[in-house]
Amino acid sequence: MCGNTMSVPLLTDAATVSGAERETAAVIFLHGLGDTGHSWADALSTIRLPHVKYICPHAPRIPVTLNMKMVMPSWFDLMGLSPDAPEDEAGIKRAAENVRALIEHEMKNGIPANRIVLGGFSQGGALSLYTALTCPHPLAGIVALSCWLPLHRAFPQVSVSTTPPARCLLEAGGLRQHW
Repeated sequence: MCGNTMSVPLLTDAATVSGAERETAAVIFLHGLGDTGHSWADALSTIRLPHVKYICPHAPRIPVTLNMKMVMPSWFDLMGLSPDAPEDEAGIKRAAENVRALIEHEMKNGIPANRIVLGGFSQGGALSLYTALTCPHPLAGIVALSCWLPLHRAFPQVSVSTTPPARCLLEAGGLRQHW
């Protein structure tokens, strides 16, 4: 990995899968609650593309209110699962800021924002959606799997004239998902 990673907290211990050739694109994929980036790096290595770098950072270990304050990997605190449950606004914004720093780090190392896909599963997908909607750089795509939009009240109907957060958006969930 090029450049100083100490100023980008999510890079210091991220699981990465390097491209076989010069990397001209990146996929940043965020794991779900209680997981780590290693499992997603293993999965993404099976679809390895020669010019793509896969970056799977690890969430910090924090107490999670929803799980009786048990300390586990979590991008931000979760208080409940219902759409009207209180949300950890400060934690969500801090996590999104860290992901944006990771995106900007890749941009400084020569990968333009329109060649960066941001994705995630469950809590990681939720953070990916929020980050993409608050990122000043339009991304190549967003992959949001089995997730929700945190702080959804902050996003009223988006005007047709606004710049989209990405060229492509894939949001997918299971049949029995109750977000």
